[in-house]
Amino acid sequence: MKKAIVLFNLGGPDNLENVEPFLFNLFNDPAILNLPKLIRYPLAKLISKRRAPIARKIYQEIGGSSPILKLTIDQANSLENSLNTKQNNTEYKAFVSMRCWHPRAKKTMQDVKKFNPNEIILLPLYPQYSAATSGSSLLEWRELATKNNLNIITKTICCYPEDKKFIKAHSKLIVEKIKDLKNFKLIFSAHGLPEKNIKKGDPYQWQIEQSVKRIMDEINDVNIDYTLSYQSRVGPLKWIGPSTEEVIIQNSKLNKHLVIVPIAFVSEHSETLVELDIEYEKLAKTNGCSHYTRIKALGVNENFIDGLSDLILNKEDYKLTDSLYPPKNRCPSNFTKCPCLN
Repeated sequence: MKKAIVLFNLGGPDNLENVEPFLFNLFNDPAILNLPKLIRYPLAKLISKRRAPIARKIYQEIGGSSPILKLTIDQANSLENSLNTKQNNTEYKAFVSMRCWHPRAKKTMQDVKKFNPNEIILLPLYPQYSAATSGSSLLEWRELATKNNLNIITKTICCYPEDKKFIKAHSKLIVEKIKDLKNFKLIFSAHGLPEKNIKKGDPYQWQIEQSVKRIMDEINDVNIDYTLSYQSRVGPLKWIGPSTEEVIIQNSKLNKHLVIVPIAFVSEHSETLVELDIEYEKLAKTNGCSHYTRIKALGVNENFIDGLSDLILNKEDYKLTDSLYPPKNRCPSNFTKCPCLN
C-alpha cells in the first residue's frame, strides 16, 4: 500500500527577479480577485507591476528570496518520517504544492503520478480554512485532476483549527516565553481578510477565534492579558480587525512587553520575518515599547508534526464523505464557504 500526502502552501519568489511574476500569480487567482478573466488578468498585471518594487525591498530584508519552499520541504520530510515510523504496512511519501510559485500543482501532480499511490491525501498547511487559501489550492488540484484523468482515490483534510496537538504546540511555546514575564500583552496575529469575504460565508475568522480560545483554555491562566488581531492589509477594502498595527501602538503606549504569536502561519516567510520581526517591532519601539518578543512559527515542531500525522492516520474518525475529512467541531451553518456545507 502506497499513500501520497500533498501539502499545500502559498509559495514565494526564489529570487528578486521573480517577485513580480509571483505577485501576478497571486492576484490572478479568482479567489483573490473575483472578477471575469478578461478583467482580472490585466488588473493582476497592473497590481503586480505596481507592488513589485515595494515587495522586492521586503524580500531584500530576508536575503533576496522567500524561505517558504525550503521550510515546507522540511515539514514534508518530517511528516513523511513520522508517518512511516508509526505505520509499517504503508509507504507514505509527502509532496509539496505551492499555489503561487514553484512547485505548482501541475508539476506536483506529475510527481505524485510517478509515485503511483493507492491513495492521495490532500493537506493544506493552513490550519484555519479560507476559500482564499486552502479553498483555492484544493480547487486548483481538483480541476487539474479532472483535466489529467487522475483516477486515484483522493481524500481531503480541509482544516484543523482545534487539533489537540496543534493547540499543544502553540501553548507550550507561549508558556515558555511568558513564564517569567510581567506586565505583558499576548497578541495573536493572523493574516487578515476583507470583511466582505466573511460576510459571504468564509469561516476563516471564526476558525481563528476557535484556535485562540482552545490555546488559552490549554494554558489555563485567567490572568493573561491577550487579544487577537489581523495583519497584512492591502487595498482600499475594509478588512476584519482589529489590525495588529493598532493593537501594537495601543499597548506600546502602555509600556507593555509585547509577545506576538503568528496563529495562522505555520512557516516563516515575509509576513513573519519582515512584517512581524522588523516592521512591527520598529512600530512598537517608536510608540514606547521597550520589550518586543515574537514567537516563532511552528515549522517542524514535534507536537505539530505529530498532530498532522495523527490526523492522517486517524482520518476515518473525522469522515464526512468519502473524500472529505473535516474537524469534528464543524463550522456554524452561516459559513456557507465551508467545504462541509458544500
